[in-house]
Amino acid sequence: MYDVPVLQPTIDQLMARYAGDVPGASLLVLKDGEPVVRRGYGLSELERGVEAGPATNYRLASITKQFTAAAILLLAENGALDLDDPLRQWLPSLPPATEGITLHHLLSHTSGLVDYEEVIPPTMTAQLRDADVLRLLEGQDRTHFAPGSGYRYSNSGYALLALIVERASEQDFQSFLRDRIFLPLGMHDTLAYVQDGPGIAHRAYGYSWVDGQWTRTDQSQTSAVLGDGGIYSSIDDLAKWDAALYDDRLLGDESRRLAFTAVTPTDAPAVEYGYGWRITGDSVWHSGETMGFRNVIVRWPQRRLTVILLSNRNDPEPYRTALEIAEPWLAD
Repeated sequence: MYDVPVLQPTIDQLMARYAGDVPGASLLVLKDGEPVVRRGYGLSELERGVEAGPATNYRLASITKQFTAAAILLLAENGALDLDDPLRQWLPSLPPATEGITLHHLLSHTSGLVDYEEVIPPTMTAQLRDADVLRLLEGQDRTHFAPGSGYRYSNSGYALLALIVERASEQDFQSFLRDRIFLPLGMHDTLAYVQDGPGIAHRAYGYSWVDGQWTRTDQSQTSAVLGDGGIYSSIDDLAKWDAALYDDRLLGDESRRLAFTAVTPTDAPAVEYGYGWRITGDSVWHSGETMGFRNVIVRWPQRRLTVILLSNRNDPEPYRTALEIAEPWLAD
């Protein structure tokens, strides 16, 4: 077993870019369910000099997808829907080209759906919501490939999944996540953020390096779409999420098996995709990237090891840093 105080200088060196009066990060290493590294670096808000820490809430971006997938799996367990349900059974306003797409295809990015970000008209300048994604796709009677015949990472698919959660549960998406996932797990500061809803406690604001300085870039036109990236959370709350993925306190054995089972190769070597999770060797992981935030969660379930790195800046990419931080425990 490695001595964490001995490792701390090495970890601090890996995290040095986040330290000081700059947009920062929060780092958590869990081993056998216990936090062996838990700390913040840098600032969560430059303008007021607020330090980042374990309770700081970051916009998770695409790490949200594992929660959207979990919501669908919970509803499947309850018999409210089936993973083989046709997409148009739930969203019949979609055009004929989407015939044959199932919920399974949406979860695994094998639907071939058109990317909603690429068909936003110039006249549409307000922030989009998940329902707006549906309206955009209603006008796209085409797909990139036949369902199940390829892989194409799809924010469109996960926005539609959020709408299906709403229709199957008869709750809005943010309330379903709160009632069925966050509160049962004690994730009291985690939420899918909507402008007219509850505020974000201990909020980190996003920044990008522009013309030689850090500039606040906290929200984009697509930041309000919930199903593909709208959750805010902290490393402390995500520790509770990680713990729940080892047993049946939230999802049953079969649902967790489905989430972590490779369905398809991706467009990256040695990376496959399950339901809201990438799979590489004995690790399951997901990154989250949006304007002003870059995050990653990497789990090695057989080793009971998890590294979570959340940051409120557009650079650097955190996945490789997380792997380097994990190396001593992986070598043990």
